[in-house]
Amino acid sequence: MADQLSPDEKLQLITRNLQEVLGEEKLKQVLQEREVKVYWGTATTGKPHIAYFVPMSKIADFLKAGCEVTILFADLHAFLDNMKAPWELLELRVKYYEQVIKAMLESIGVPLDKLKFVKGTDFQLSREYTLDVYRLSSMVTEHDAKKAGAEVVKQVDHPLLSGLLYPGLQALDEEYLKCDAQFGGVDQRKIFTLAEKYLPSLGYAKRSHLMNPMVPGLTGAKMSSSEEESKIDLLDSAGDVKKKLKRAFCEPGNIENNGVLSFVQYVVFPLRGEFSIKRDPKWGGDKTYTVFEELEKDFAAESVHPGDLKASVEASLNQLLDPIRKKFESPELRKLSNTAYPSKTTAAGKGAKAGPGGGGDDDDLSPSRVDIRVGRIISVEKHPDADSLYLEKIDVGEAEPRTVVSGLVAFVSQEELQDRLVLVLCNLKPQKMRGIESQAMLLCASIEGEPRRVEPLDPPEGSSPGDRVFVEGYETGKPDERLNPKKKVWEKVQADLKISEECVAQWKDNQLMTKLGQITCKTLKGGNIS
Repeated sequence: MADQLSPDEKLQLITRNLQEVLGEEKLKQVLQEREVKVYWGTATTGKPHIAYFVPMSKIADFLKAGCEVTILFADLHAFLDNMKAPWELLELRVKYYEQVIKAMLESIGVPLDKLKFVKGTDFQLSREYTLDVYRLSSMVTEHDAKKAGAEVVKQVDHPLLSGLLYPGLQALDEEYLKCDAQFGGVDQRKIFTLAEKYLPSLGYAKRSHLMNPMVPGLTGAKMSSSEEESKIDLLDSAGDVKKKLKRAFCEPGNIENNGVLSFVQYVVFPLRGEFSIKRDPKWGGDKTYTVFEELEKDFAAESVHPGDLKASVEASLNQLLDPIRKKFESPELRKLSNTAYPSKTTAAGKGAKAGPGGGGDDDDLSPSRVDIRVGRIISVEKHPDADSLYLEKIDVGEAEPRTVVSGLVAFVSQEELQDRLVLVLCNLKPQKMRGIESQAMLLCASIEGEPRRVEPLDPPEGSSPGDRVFVEGYETGKPDERLNPKKKVWEKVQADLKISEECVAQWKDNQLMTKLGQITCKTLKGGNIS
């Protein structure tokens, strides 16, 4: 396609939907001679979210215009920015960003073979680059460095020297990546002008700069990785997307700071060329827009209801996210996600002392302290002293089966339970129930209501009694020999157990698994686990 475009048509593709371009005349000159070389960098800090589809859609434009595009995973920048990425996690964060950015590009149909991927520390620690950092630091004033990073580097009361180095390194990257133009958000404008001012002082060419607008988040402010309420993560389930969009700021008739509307403008239209509103015929029926301004006009006139806009955006967004979710279902990428972004519980547990059972102290709520195993129900008998209770003999991989007292037969027939594989919590203190000691707990999915619905959890096919169940990212922890009932460890862990919209058992969005795969239930989407 690029071979058939004139220089002016290429420039139109390169600059469409941008908020500002610095050095447009220089781009025109380059296009008369050859293809433009563009670089986009992303600091590998928090998990990428849906706002990253905005630069991804522009990268698609650059490729259509024949540009040579380099994507920089700026790991050193992530560390310099008030250590948003700890040094020991830099390599893992880069791997995560590379996988998720490539998955995003694939989901919008961008050919990866046309892109060059570079890691910052592959060239930023070289002798030549380091000397240029020193040369630049002898020219840039503290005032200019602080001003350049004001909208990008995290602002704190007592800033570190590393944050002052950040803008200079980003400027030098233009020379070392040999680009004609750097692409980024308009929040980086002051870094771009610093590069234009100081690179010529080092004997390097002044580059052009292409700036995207900042897309509002769900709360109306800038979408940020550090503000949970403002963003939709790329791995959020369809149910989570629905919940977050439902709460999103989208006031009738208000087109200012409207993150839902902006997503349509800067992602859906550039990628699809149209957007359809699905609605009941009594409210006007379906309508397809081929020009964003017409949708914006109808929304401002309140001809399009926020609920209809959100529902239609939800459908478009899930189409983009489904391939990414599918890719990250693999155990390897799930593990990468959990190790690159360990939960606070994991971090706290690293330095915790082992308790009597070897599973950590009482403040460590790691799910690895809970001993959940695959069990096989050997027999089911009625409780002699309680009509609603039954006794299940369950093989959990020990010398003798355990007796479990439960009321599960009220929801699943005795015949269905016989010889069935189930999940069993094995390190609770045994409790007497109507005179008979229950030596473990049968774990089930449930949804409250009339009637209450309950289903046993299903281990992966091929599982055996005694197989350990773990939460992804917590594979190495050792369970307590017995949970202290006074500390309510199980109750605290159980509060974050749930069934996803895909019927997968999760703890804080991390999957419950055995060595053979994930734990599921048959039908109870969004249910609790107890």
